Amino acid sequence: MGGNGNSPCASCKLLRRRCAKECIFAPYFPSDDPHKFAMVHKVFGASNVSKMLQELPVQQRGDAVNSLVYEANARVRDPVYGCVGAISYLQTQVSQLQMQLAVAQAEILCIQMQQDPTIPAPQLVNSDDKSFLLHNNLPQYLSFAPSSNVIQDYSLKREALFGHDMVSS
Repeated sequence: MGGNGNSPCASCKLLRRRCAKECIFAPYFPSDDPHKFAMVHKVFGASNVSKMLQELPVQQRGDAVNSLVYEANARVRDPVYGCVGAISYLQTQVSQLQMQLAVAQAEILCIQMQQDPTIPAPQLVNSDDKSFLLHNNLPQYLSFAPSSNVIQDYSLKREALFGHDMVSS
């Protein structure tokens, strides 16, 4: 039998068939974890998973099964977007946090400039469209990341950026 000793793999158990020695599912869907195959079967179907695994080299099948399990679980939670929905949500959070970091760094710079007037003021470019690029000769301790060196509209209120609308819980 393909599974652990005498017991069939999770796939063969669920599909109620005899687990052959060369069962393609046995190495990846052990009998002690039936939920793993049940999710993949529900989303992709056993024959589709079998075809996918057969088309891959043996050394890539384990990674493919892990990906299928991850996507199947994501599809059950979010049938429309699956794991893309989770990725999109995380990208949105990263963008919001980058904006908050840039605002906080600008606030630090403003406070430092008020406390120590010897710090050279950053050179502003194209102030008409309220989008300011900070000059490269900022003090090194600020360490602006390349993607967060654009500060938009200094007149934005802090509540608008850090308020309930911008931060998801």
